[in-house]
Amino acid sequence: MTHPSRKFMECLQYAAHQHKDQRRKDTAGTPYINHPINVATILALEACIEDENVLMAALLHDVVEDTTATFKDVEQLFGADVCGLVREVTDDKTLEKQERKRLQIVNAPKSSQRAKLIKLADKLDNLRDLQKNTPQGWTQERREQYFVWAKCVVDNMRGINGVLDEKLDEIFRERGLL
Repeated sequence: MTHPSRKFMECLQYAAHQHKDQRRKDTAGTPYINHPINVATILALEACIEDENVLMAALLHDVVEDTTATFKDVEQLFGADVCGLVREVTDDKTLEKQERKRLQIVNAPKSSQRAKLIKLADKLDNLRDLQKNTPQGWTQERREQYFVWAKCVVDNMRGINGVLDEKLDEIFRERGLL
């Protein structure tokens, strides 16, 4: 059994600290940190990704977007490679939500293969959660629109990892989107 590196564990602690006061929008108010951990776990255990920098970037994929952390912080603590991956998967929060969603579709095919892995695992975890829980304040229509939008993003990143493609397609089939 291989053990996680010291740097990986520091990254996990950093992500947990940054997201410590955040909750998911589900009715249970699940701790937000569960999501980045799920994304990294999907990559490691389901998609069999061993690239530690990809796994660390998965843990940090929302840290700049949703906390006070900066790209400079991420680069100083975890290096330029991890920071570059986090940068690739981070939405620009200065833009309107609909524009950010549009840009995810447009920019998905331009992402590096490693960033696509993170994005695919992120979508898979979000969709799995959405299958079980409707976020507080969401209508059924908004929930269904998220599945349709997520498929548009995913369709622009296919062929990177067969396992992730199949697991996402299972969800899209269940929703009648395939």
